Order: sequence, then structure tokens, then C-alpha cells
Amino acid sequence: MEINASTVKELRERTGAGMMDCKKALTETSGNLDEAIEYLRKKGLSAAAKKAGRATSEGTIGSYVHSNGKVAVLVEVNCETDFVARNENFQVFVKDLAMHIAAAAPVCVRPDDMPAEYIAKEREISLAQMKEDPKMANKPQAVLDKIIEGKIQKLYDEQCLMSQKFVKDPEISISDLVSQTVAKIGENISVARFARFVLGETAKKAQETN
Repeated sequence: MEINASTVKELRERTGAGMMDCKKALTETSGNLDEAIEYLRKKGLSAAAKKAGRATSEGTIGSYVHSNGKVAVLVEVNCETDFVARNENFQVFVKDLAMHIAAAAPVCVRPDDMPAEYIAKEREISLAQMKEDPKMANKPQAVLDKIIEGKIQKLYDEQCLMSQKFVKDPEISISDLVSQTVAKIGENISVARFARFVLGETAKKAQETN
């Protein structure tokens, strides 16, 4: 099949991989952009994949306060050198990330950070709900398990920062945004942690416990 030049260009921008590698990835995946990105990462050909093992001991703590003054975010983003920490592209990325966290309200950075007991409870609740549904109750356990895994993946997509769709460009995830930034600055970067503050949140929790 013929690969569109604009698709090759977009794949290069999103992964930092070479033109020939991008063309081959798109050919192997029948022109599917998302599958091509995954192909390049598996092959270790994307810029992010090549730099993934590098230590990130420098960086910055970015902040964002919403215009109404009721939501604020602090986020720590690490990179390899202090030089890049002061780079404009890196600073823009950190600012955009803090703004995204304020808007999208993730609960953790990545799926591995989600408490295991919370995920186990969600699986338990989903299974119980399906057992109560006459349309689902008699389906094989393997089918129910597949449905549950789909719900857990959706939970990750909605609540884990790296899996969320970027609020300024819903066509890409935060993970994609990180890869694009790595390709631009030429260094590995990682999101370490964040804190999101909502005005009156502690007072509300105190009332709920009383």
C-alpha cells in the first residue's frame, strides 16, 4: 500500500524515528498510526525508546493555578541535564502538563501506581454487577473476565496521567506528549509525581468523617 507523506511526517514528529523506519512501521501496520508508534517502540527505534534507560536526575517543579484561584497543581518532571531543564520546549511541556493535571484530575502518574487493592475491588464490583445482570449472568467466566479487563483499562485511561488524552490535543495521550518532547529535546524525561489542590477539599473531607 502507498504510505501518505503527511502520515510519515506525523509519525516522525511523534516518535523521533528516522524516515525509513517510519515508512517501514507504517507499511507493516497497514498505515495505522497508533500501531506504527507501538511497532517502533517495540523495535526500540523511537527516540523515547532509545533514551528510556537513561537516568533523569535533573529537572524542575512546575506549577499552575487556575484563573479562578480554586485549583492549583505542582508537578515534578525530571530530565538528564540542568541545561535541558532550562530549555524552552521542556518548560512549555511542564507548564502544559501542570495545566492538564488541573483540568483532567488524574489520581496517579501511571497504571503501576494505582493501588492493587483498589483495582481488585473494582474487579470484584464489576463481576458482582454482571452476575446480577440477567443478560450477563450465564456468560462464560472467560467472557466476563475479558469485559472486566476492558473496564479496568478504561479506568486506567481515565485516571492515570500517562494514559489520559491530552486536554489541548485529544488525538494524543500524555505518554505520546512525553515521547514528542523527548524527540524535540534529545534527552530522556520522566514525570515523577504531582499534587493537585482544590480549594475547600480538606474541609469537605473533614465534614464527611465527622
